[in-house]
Amino acid sequence: MRAGWKRAGGAGAARIAAGGLALVLSALSAFAQPAMEETFEIGLSTDRIGITSDFSGTRLVVFGALDNADPQILRQQRYDIVVVLMGPRRPVVVRRKERTLGIWINRSSESFNAAPASYALAATRPLGDITRDDLRMRLSIGIDDLQLSTFAKGPGGKDLPQSPQRANQDEFATALRRIRQSSGLYNQTIGTVEFVSPTLFRADLQLPADLPVGRHTARAYLFRNGVFIREDSEPLIVVKTGFESFISDAAARNGVLYGLFAVALAIFTGWFGRLVFKRD
Repeated sequence: MRAGWKRAGGAGAARIAAGGLALVLSALSAFAQPAMEETFEIGLSTDRIGITSDFSGTRLVVFGALDNADPQILRQQRYDIVVVLMGPRRPVVVRRKERTLGIWINRSSESFNAAPASYALAATRPLGDITRDDLRMRLSIGIDDLQLSTFAKGPGGKDLPQSPQRANQDEFATALRRIRQSSGLYNQTIGTVEFVSPTLFRADLQLPADLPVGRHTARAYLFRNGVFIREDSEPLIVVKTGFESFISDAAARNGVLYGLFAVALAIFTGWFGRLVFKRD
């Protein structure tokens, strides 16, 4: 009997040990499995905006979904989203006037070969609280860190490329940003990206009345605890519609005829106005 009990006990201990080993291996394999990364997608309330004669600006809604989010980070509200609508990049020259002998004349200038024609930003929190300065500059997030691709003039008028840090600190770049902010072409708002559910968010972007035509790009950036995770983008087309579109197309296709018609119309208008307001 004792021998039988010993044999039974040994078999039971072996089974218990095997079961414990299986649990340990299962736990280790669970820890070894990499966590699923967040997925991130956005959409626009419209993919086409028409500019008419009475266009006074509009609002663009960018909505999106965040999947596979960490519940604990969601509860701590440590996910941040920055949404940007950037207009087509175009060359621009900024000139500085100085008073010389009582006359204001252009004394110096700087060329920017890829300045966005418009820029609108919305963010969950202040940009300085979302991520570090060098990352914002690399991603061109925020008006102050917007890359303009500047060139300086070297000997003989040769273009010399500048570093992004130098370009952003340049007084001409600061002046360009200030001018376009005052006209409404560059704007940014904080707290206008909000989560409407644990995984769905929306952002409101205000677009100016003189919104440039062309291909714009809406881009959203996802940050987790200050670390950049991923981005997603969607195109937005801005076109002229109605009579303005007809005039614009006619001027582009038949420049000479358009110029002659404009001169003739000006002469006729002046002559007709002279007849109407003529005094006896």
